[in-house]
Amino acid sequence: MRSRITEETALFASVAKWLFLSTIIGLVVGAGVSLFLKIIEYFIDHRSDLPFHYYFLLPIALFLSVYLVKKFAPDAEGHGTEKVIQAIHEKNGKIDVLVIPVKVLATIITIAAGGSVGKEGPSAQIGAGVASVFATFLRFSDEDRKAIVICGISAGFAAVFGTPIAGAVFGVEVLIVGTILYSVLLPSFIAGFASFLISQTMGTPYISFHIDYMPRYGLDETLFLKVVVAGVIFGLISDLTITFVHAAGKYIKKELVMNYIEKSIIGGLFLIGLALLFGDQYLGLGMQQISNSINNPTGGGVHWYDFLLKILFTGLSLGFGGSGGVITPLFFIGSTSGNAIGSMLNGNLQFFAAIGLVSVIAGAANTPIAAAIMALELFGIHVANYAAISAIIAYLITGHRSIYPSQILAFKKSQYLEVPTGRDMEHTKVVGTQSATLNKLRERWHKKKGLKKVDDETKEQE
Repeated sequence: MRSRITEETALFASVAKWLFLSTIIGLVVGAGVSLFLKIIEYFIDHRSDLPFHYYFLLPIALFLSVYLVKKFAPDAEGHGTEKVIQAIHEKNGKIDVLVIPVKVLATIITIAAGGSVGKEGPSAQIGAGVASVFATFLRFSDEDRKAIVICGISAGFAAVFGTPIAGAVFGVEVLIVGTILYSVLLPSFIAGFASFLISQTMGTPYISFHIDYMPRYGLDETLFLKVVVAGVIFGLISDLTITFVHAAGKYIKKELVMNYIEKSIIGGLFLIGLALLFGDQYLGLGMQQISNSINNPTGGGVHWYDFLLKILFTGLSLGFGGSGGVITPLFFIGSTSGNAIGSMLNGNLQFFAAIGLVSVIAGAANTPIAAAIMALELFGIHVANYAAISAIIAYLITGHRSIYPSQILAFKKSQYLEVPTGRDMEHTKVVGTQSATLNKLRERWHKKKGLKKVDDETKEQE
């Protein structure tokens, strides 16, 4: 009896502690992210005041972004969430305080000038950075520091997309592929809800979706088969996105022989040329195309190739030094490709655009559970039923790759593959298949059997 009282007292103290800490982090992060989003919105709204196309500023913007990061906070490089994951796994969640203002400023500059990046990566870094400073001030242990930083990630995602449950789950699912950190689940939920509450209070605008199509509640066999096919295609699109974004970044960094100033300016000029050739709808956040894909029953203004061009613009924007996240571009890629797949399968365009939005996130970020919950929060239960199936299939089809290379692989995605676990995704490679293993074992068995037969014959002769 005494041991039970001791156990429950300790658990109650732990719950009370994290309720308090995660609420504080959620409120602070929510306010910070809301301010960040309002600044971005202000600059986007005033683009038309310029006497020329806003994206003509891209060479200057990319140069300033690269300069700020290299000069003041190298950990702010890239698309935000990746660096936070890396900090948790390699530095026990310690994040340089300078990362917060540098990342915010570099991202505002990039998005305002038309860089094809997202706003969630910096929001995650704001959340994680604030939490890390908080942990340092209160002299947290490494374990508590990591926990509070994960709460900061969840709070950042909840505030930026207006999905408190999906944001909380994303924060605990994105770190390790194949498992969820249940020990941090409660504080992440509290931080997510507190962050979302304060962002709503501050009037943060969120995109709303209205789907006219309502699939039959229950199982529609024909629709189910179409969703399965779509999930496979979304997985391939996720793989393509990961491959191009990483390949473009590596090529520009290692193979393009020139200093970072020249690279950023040339990259900006190249993106200007692409915008003049294909249109500026692939620049910036691309929220209008996302809205058109899902809210417009006829998919007005959306083309089948939009997702391919968005992959191109995003890979080049990040590769040439732009600062920002990748989830918003994944929204664009998923929704526009879903629109195209819906047309190909003779299905409802809005419905397939909606499940595409969450499925590509599930595949590229290896977060199928967060994606399924996001479908529920954004589109409702009727769509979420099918979106969950598509998201899980996309997650599996994408393979052992990730838009976040620092994710740790805990479990392989198929029993038929030989994949080393416990490594980050960048260094995780499939080394064989189960069939290959069985063939090796079979060869060894036959070899041993053959040797035994020779020995037996030798003994008989003797």
